[in-house]
Amino acid sequence: MGKTHTVIQLLRLLRASGARCVGMKPICCGDRRDAELLLAAGSGGLTIDEINPVWLKTPVAPLAAAHIEHVKIDIEHIMAALRTLQDRVEHVVVEGVGGWLVPIGADYFVSDLAVEMKLPVLVVAQNRLGCLNHTALTIRSIADHGLFCAGVVLNELPGATSVASATNADILREIIDVPLLSRLTENMDQLPLGWWETMGLSGTPRMSSTQTQV
Repeated sequence: MGKTHTVIQLLRLLRASGARCVGMKPICCGDRRDAELLLAAGSGGLTIDEINPVWLKTPVAPLAAAHIEHVKIDIEHIMAALRTLQDRVEHVVVEGVGGWLVPIGADYFVSDLAVEMKLPVLVVAQNRLGCLNHTALTIRSIADHGLFCAGVVLNELPGATSVASATNADILREIIDVPLLSRLTENMDQLPLGWWETMGLSGTPRMSSTQTQV
C-alpha cells in the first residue's frame, strides 16, 4: 500500500497545480486493488484496463504468476498502454510491482521495464530493519541502469517502532545522495523547495514509483 498511497499523493499534488495526470499500474498480481485505488483517485474517463493492462490472478511475483497461468507477459502491450496514457494526459505516475528486481520474465525485471519507460524513479522503502541495505542497493542499481533517482520515501508502518525505524532516516541522510522525503505519504508539504526542478524537466515531471523489499 505504500507505493499506491505515494502515487495518489503525487497525483493530488499534480492536480492541485492544474496538471492533467493519471496513475498507471502496469501489472497487478492477485487482486486489482492498487489499480482500483488509482482509478478512484481520478482517471479522466479512463478504464481500469487502460491503467492496468496486465492482470494476473495469482498473488505472487509476475513471472511465477505467468508460469502458473500459462501466459507470457506482453511488454509491448504495456508500453503501448503507457504511450496511450501519455498522449491523453500531461503526466503519468507509474506504480511498480513489488521491488526493483522482481522478475517479469526469466531475464527481464521491473528494472528493465523502468528502463524501457525512461522515467525518473522514486523509491518507496519500508521503514524497518533492512531498509538501509535495500534502499542503498536499489539507488545504486537505478544509477547502474542509467536512470535518475528522484528520491526516497520512507513508508512508516503504523505502530511499528524500533531502534531501526527510529534511526533509519538519519542514517540514510548520511549515506545516500538523493532527497529523502521521509513524510511524503503523510504530508505533501515535506517536498523540498524546487524538488520538481531538480528532476531536470520543465514543470512537474512524469514519475515512476517503485519500492524496495525487505
